[in-house]
Parts: sequence; C-alpha cells; structure tokens
Amino acid sequence: MKESDKNIENLIDKMMAESTLESPSIDFTSKIMDQVLAAEKSKTKVYKPLISKKTWILLGAGLTALIAYCLYANNNTSTLETPILYLDLDKAATVFSGIHFSKNILYAVLIVPIMILIQIGVLKNYFDKKYEL
Repeated sequence: MKESDKNIENLIDKMMAESTLESPSIDFTSKIMDQVLAAEKSKTKVYKPLISKKTWILLGAGLTALIAYCLYANNNTSTLETPILYLDLDKAATVFSGIHFSKNILYAVLIVPIMILIQIGVLKNYFDKKYEL
C-alpha cells in the first residue's frame, strides 16, 4: 500500500475511536410509525360514484314523466282545451304487438343480466379482499 493510503487509514481509525456511538431517541420508533400511518391515510381514496344519487333520481323522474306523458297524452292536440289525461293501454299494446322474439333471444335477455350481476358480486368480493376495503 502506498504511504498516503496508510495515513488516510490511520486518520479514519483515529476519527472512529474519538466519535461516540449515536443512539436514537426513546420515542424514535413511535414517531416513525406515526409518520408511516399518516402517509398511508393520505394515500387512501374516498369512493365517489361516477353518477351521483341526485342525478339517478333526476333521470328516473324524467323517464317516468316521459312514459306517463306518452301513455296519458290526448291524441287530439288541435283544440286549446286542457287535454284529458287517460290511460290508453290499447295504444301501448299495439306498439309492442308486432315484435316477436325467438326462445334463444329471450333466454339470453333473461340470463345475461343475471350472470353479469353474479360476476359483479364475485369481483367485488375479490377486490375487497385483495385491497382490504
């Protein structure tokens, strides 16, 4: 080894001998854990649905009003009188009377939504367990 390397090594040995071993404070661990917990709490996101309940209620009320208007509206709109509201079930029945579906389509229309609901439940449980929600 070179003479300068030995001098540096001797200097380091002296510095290590003179320095004292530092120890953390008594509540060091609790302070670190408090910071970790605070950081994890700040990372969590609050669930907010894409469509709020207020919007769903407005959409439902609008759809209900539209259906009611179509069923109860008077066909004679040429008069200025207030239209008489009545239930025209024959008109509603004739709209759908010409539609015929095969058994396969009816089964698909009935079974697919049920299967989707089952999958939603299974996936929700899976992700709840995975992310511990």
